[in-house]
Amino acid sequence: MSQTRQNSACNIHPLIAGRWSPRAFDGNRAVETEKLAACLEAARWSSSCFGDEPWRFIVADKSRNPEGWQQMLDVLVEANQQWAQRAPVLVLACAAQKFVKNGKVNRWGQYDTGQAMMSFALQAVGEGLITHPMGGFDDEAAKAAFSIPDDVTLMSVTALGYSGDLSLLSQPYQDIETAERRRKPIGEFAFTRWGEAWGEQV
Repeated sequence: MSQTRQNSACNIHPLIAGRWSPRAFDGNRAVETEKLAACLEAARWSSSCFGDEPWRFIVADKSRNPEGWQQMLDVLVEANQQWAQRAPVLVLACAAQKFVKNGKVNRWGQYDTGQAMMSFALQAVGEGLITHPMGGFDDEAAKAAFSIPDDVTLMSVTALGYSGDLSLLSQPYQDIETAERRRKPIGEFAFTRWGEAWGEQV
């Protein structure tokens, strides 16, 4: 199951084209350890400022650590819990606020963590898995549940697993899952100078 891209301007790599954020997970199928490890390995090799690798992940795998998985599910907002309860893996991505090398503030840490999570998501596509990143979670509850120090910023919780039965989702989510995917035209975000579109022909 995947959504149709409606207004593509040109062809992109199948891994990128195949990445989207579904909510219908197969709650009865665990993610194999080697596939989860491959996703984490992809994140590991993401680029970062000064090679500092500021990302930190809390991995909650229901099949291997059901208590930790339940703790992670509990910090999600209720709307996300409704569908994420069927995701076998939940990954909390955090960004270190300071460089390891010198202790100075790393203002690129959140950007680099986002890059690492995109690498994670693209590897997931290659492994036949789906992902859905979420911003809807309780920061303080997550820090308390997983003993996270104050010098990291909590960025997202990503659900990982296999595609599941769309009919198990509530109706609003079913509609979202089957809607056509659209994005802003390239000229609305790529400029030659601010507000002047790059590639008017695209």
